[in-house]
Amino acid sequence: MFWVRVEGSAYWICFIAAFLAIAVWESFRPVRELSVVAGRRWRNHGVLFMMIAVLSALVLRVSPVLLSVMVADSRFGVLNKPWLPVTVRCGIAVALLDLLHYGFHWSFHHVSWLWRIHQVHHSDPDYDVSTAVRFHPLETLCSQAVHLVAIALLAPPPAAVLIAELLTVILNLSAHANGSLPASIDRRLRLVFVTPDTHRIHHSRDMIHQQQNLGQTFTWWDYLFGTYSAPANAGEETFRTGLTGLGNCDSLSIGFMLTEPFRKLRQESPDVTPDPLA
Repeated sequence: MFWVRVEGSAYWICFIAAFLAIAVWESFRPVRELSVVAGRRWRNHGVLFMMIAVLSALVLRVSPVLLSVMVADSRFGVLNKPWLPVTVRCGIAVALLDLLHYGFHWSFHHVSWLWRIHQVHHSDPDYDVSTAVRFHPLETLCSQAVHLVAIALLAPPPAAVLIAELLTVILNLSAHANGSLPASIDRRLRLVFVTPDTHRIHHSRDMIHQQQNLGQTFTWWDYLFGTYSAPANAGEETFRTGLTGLGNCDSLSIGFMLTEPFRKLRQESPDVTPDPLA
């Protein structure tokens, strides 16, 4: 039960430390000036994040690490075989859980009703570390539920689940930073990990770019499935983040972020079939 005891504290320490470090970085070395002051963005996105945290705790009532401990002896498990070295099982588990993130993210861009929900994340008029927590509660509940089902089926080592959680926290926050790494460092890192310049392309107003760089932690899946786009190919100097058609909306308000999935669909992804009921 060691991993269960440390999960909560490790998650929050990692989240707070990464958020503050990235916030300081982008405050002193921003890639772009924000159209809305950071204070309001952080406050409203923080409120949404806390609402999601409370709702997830009430609805799901089990953490990923706790579930992995519960299913450790499952005879249906895929990654709980004692003949497989634990380091190998951990590596496979971390990779497969990240592949699940990629597949889930792909689905939110290609299924009409899922895109409605995911629009909340993309409708941020700016792009900074707080964008990393700007998700509709329905999206978070769906993704966490699928994540828990995968853990139940895979029965991965608890250590691997915790490592995957912490990597997701760090990479999600850093990928949304309004900052940029030195070109030589970014070039090497993005061979394996998602970097801010890599993921910023995905938040372009250009719908083609929104179908690219879907990875959560690793860029392997984008390379493998042909969805990778190098920063230089995205017109970094000219493209704008956010969604078109939101010029007259206060897209930073709590009310907007909670009700956006139920409004008329403003922007379609290229492969999304328009909803006839919209």
